[in-house]
Amino acid sequence: MGNNLETRSLLDEPKTFDRNGGLFDLGHPLLNRMVECFVKAAGIGAVQAVSREAYFTATDGEYPNFLEFMIIFMLISMITYFNLGLVASMYSGVTYGLKEARGVHDWKNSAMAGAITGAALALTFDDSSHEDIVQGAIMGAAISTAANLLTGIF
Repeated sequence: MGNNLETRSLLDEPKTFDRNGGLFDLGHPLLNRMVECFVKAAGIGAVQAVSREAYFTATDGEYPNFLEFMIIFMLISMITYFNLGLVASMYSGVTYGLKEARGVHDWKNSAMAGAITGAALALTFDDSSHEDIVQGAIMGAAISTAANLLTGIF
């Protein structure tokens, strides 16, 4: 992979983000990491919202006028990717904070960050009970620990 712009491909660009410090340089690694995770998760949420709305529009057989469709689609997309971005940036920030506090990054950091993020996500539900909060914490810890442990395998 050369530095010459004529020889670089589109796939070479994302590979350089990690070496160059990421997408953003806001002056602090925690801010950089949280904003980068927010943007990446927001992009994934936007793609998910687009595909979901396209599927439901195609299967319902009802095609509203274009302006109405775009307004509804934009509202759903903004809510979806904003929520995913907040969860991702919170998880990333907690993981970074635990790594700095403990001096090591292991499955315990991932479990604790997943539990905190899962509990916080459960608190955003309209009528969340204490059982929802505990289940969210357990689910968040389980998913993030499994992801951390399976990182080297796949």
